[in-house]
Formats: sequence, structure tokens, C-alpha cells
Amino acid sequence: MSKKSKRHQEHEEHADESWLLPYSDLMTLLLAMFIVLFGMSNIDSQKFQEMSDAFNSVFTGGSGVLDHNSMVSSNENTSMDDISNALNRKMNDLQRKEEENLVALKKQLDEYIEQHGLSEQLDTNLNQSQLMITISDIALFPSGEAEVKPDARILAKAIARMLEKFPDYEVFVSGHTDNIPISTNQFRDNWDLSSVRALNFMKILLLNDQLDPKMFIATGNGEYRPVASNDSSEGRSQNRRVEVSIIRKYQDSATVQVTTVE
Repeated sequence: MSKKSKRHQEHEEHADESWLLPYSDLMTLLLAMFIVLFGMSNIDSQKFQEMSDAFNSVFTGGSGVLDHNSMVSSNENTSMDDISNALNRKMNDLQRKEEENLVALKKQLDEYIEQHGLSEQLDTNLNQSQLMITISDIALFPSGEAEVKPDARILAKAIARMLEKFPDYEVFVSGHTDNIPISTNQFRDNWDLSSVRALNFMKILLLNDQLDPKMFIATGNGEYRPVASNDSSEGRSQNRRVEVSIIRKYQDSATVQVTTVE
């Protein structure tokens, strides 16, 4: 065997391991990236920016993410526990602020209901997932029809003005019926009736130019999500309704305290 070949084999037996140091830094970067990607998959751009701010408040120093000295400084002064705690504090603050805003909106809605004598036709409920406004079909539509009454248009516009304070929140408008079958020239069944009612009411809400249509969803549930028994006229009346739900963005059953405003 030649000396040249022998030297080549010795070089292969003692591989250069200097790559291990930047590799460990790369793994740290990848972990941080996956945390951010996970957050982006579950929250909107505003929440991502807030999470980014939290990261920036934890990681300081250096001229860039890939700056080695910056990573060393960060590794010496921070830990994943620090990052997690900072993000948890930020999320808790967002949840508290959201709760305060939704409680204030519920109070405003309840005052409107009381002032206009609508307590038998409208109701509000704030829970861990949403603020829901329930409107009786009697207040909105003629029997068996989906055209919104003129008086109900005023109500819809009032609700829309209140929703202006929550432009980044998803709003679900859902229609519901009782279990009495319906079959007319306009509606084949309760599915059709509930769907068109929800859509028509949503369109009136969206006459307000301050609301973003992409944040609204209209659905028809027919008779299949009752809130009372259909065995009585009173129960069937409760089941014929339209619900407008403002969906929480920062819901967490462990930390969000449900508040009811009388």
C-alpha cells in the first residue's frame, strides 16, 4: 500500500468534528422556528406578531438571528423555560384584555335590549368560547319566511355598530328552526329556511362598511341543534332563532374566567 493511500485512510478514521458546534446552534434555531411555526398554524397574524414581540423581549443582543455571538449570549442568559414563561405571560395578558372587551360588549348589548324592551326576543351569553347573541325568529322574520322585517333591520344595524370594535374576530351567524316540517315553493325543508335566514341577516350586518366580510360565516342548522324540547309550543318557539356568535381568539379553559353581566 502506498504512503499516499495510507494517509488517506488515516484521514478517514479521524473525521473532522468541528461541525458539531454550529450543529448544536442550528438545532436551537430549528427548535425556535418550530415553536413559531406551531403558533402560526393556530393563530392569526396579529397573534403571531404579539408572540414575535414576546420572543424579542426574551432574546436580546447580536446583530441577527444567525449571529453566533448573539446565540452564545442568548444561550448563556436565557432558557426555554424563560421563553415559555414570557409567552405564557403575554397570552394571559391577551386573554384578560379580551375578557374585559367581551364583558363590556355584553353589557352594551344588554343595555340596548333593556332600553328597547327586547328581553323576550333577545338574549346574550358569554362563555369560554364565544359571546353569543340569540335572537328569536319572531323578532326577525314573518312566519315561514326569510325576509328580515324592517324593525329587525334596525336591530341588525345596531349590532353591526357594536361589532365594529371587534374587526379581527370571526363572527358566526347561524339559523335554527323547530322540527315542524316545512315545504313551500321557496323552501324545500328546514335546512333551506334556516340557511337563508342566517344569510339574509348576515348580509344586513355587512351593510356596515367597517366590518370585514371574510370574518363572517353564515350557516343553517335546521332543526338539529335545539335548545329546548320540541314537544311544546314554548320549546319550539325557543328553537326558532338566529345566533350571532363572536368567537374568542384567546380561549383557554384553564385561565379564562367566565363572567356574566346581569
